[in-house]
Amino acid sequence: MEENNKTLGEFIIENQKEFKYSSGELSRIFNSIKLAAKVVSYKVNKAGLVDIIGGVGEKNIQGEDQQKLDLYANQVFIETLINREIVCGIASEENDDFITVQGSDNGNNNKYILLMDPLDGSSNIDVNVSVGTIFSVYRRISDVGTPVTLEDFLQPGINQVAAGYVIYGTSTMLVYTTGHGVNGFTLNPAIGTFYLSHPKIKFPVDGTIYSVNEGNYVHFPQGVKDYIKYCQLEEGNRPYTSRYIGSLVSDIHRNMLKGGIYLYPTSTKAKNGKLRLLYECNPMAFIIEQAGGKASDGDSRIMEIEPKSLHERVPFYSGSFNMVEKVEEFISKAKLSKY
Repeated sequence: MEENNKTLGEFIIENQKEFKYSSGELSRIFNSIKLAAKVVSYKVNKAGLVDIIGGVGEKNIQGEDQQKLDLYANQVFIETLINREIVCGIASEENDDFITVQGSDNGNNNKYILLMDPLDGSSNIDVNVSVGTIFSVYRRISDVGTPVTLEDFLQPGINQVAAGYVIYGTSTMLVYTTGHGVNGFTLNPAIGTFYLSHPKIKFPVDGTIYSVNEGNYVHFPQGVKDYIKYCQLEEGNRPYTSRYIGSLVSDIHRNMLKGGIYLYPTSTKAKNGKLRLLYECNPMAFIIEQAGGKASDGDSRIMEIEPKSLHERVPFYSGSFNMVEKVEEFISKAKLSKY
């Protein structure tokens, strides 16, 4: 069978052996994710035709305005996962605390937990900009048959067994890794099937795109300011092109295909950065590293950070390997110059 005719289900079955502990769970988890993704994709594509855009007048645990589609996507993914009884716990960016999923026997024999950002970049929905879903899967630490604990969710990214994102744009794509490379699948909406469209995705080692909200430039650390000036300097293959969508999934997806770096540093406005370690940075870092890129907090590998809370925020520098190395160099140099 030609690769571009291969469905997501067929691909997962063929590669089941790569899922270290698998006894069928991976297929069941991804069946739930792709079902929920199709429901959300359908609703996103109706935005503007039905009353689904705009805010609900409430804030989430992050202190951010909740959008109607945030809540809708969150509900769809949670209900789909709970109804199929394939995970023992769920944590979402939209919920204050994690959710314990108990099986029909009032116990829980499932081995996996799932963390997610159900609709990343949702503030862009009103203006027809691409948004996405980010997810991350871990094996539980607590004993099978007992309720999940906070420690099950506070695991470093290196413990992930699968991670991925769904991008809702001109087409709907699901991109994922289980630690054996990165593959992308595009939804054929006519028949509701995801087909392998981007096999073995690789980050270019170098790139010419930098993605950062330059409106916050004055609030950035000196090392990041120096790196941005470097990107704008006319020398060699520079100046680089500035491209910033404001939707993490969209910015990372573009840079992974074309080569580039994404930066969300600390600032005087956000001393720990804005992005969430568990729901955004860890899953994206897993995908990025598996595609040959690099993900850092400016000093250390993102996936080696030991989480301290469910909604912990960290600075995030990710993308083409050499570009991330360069920004780390500027950050280190600026720190040393203080002493």
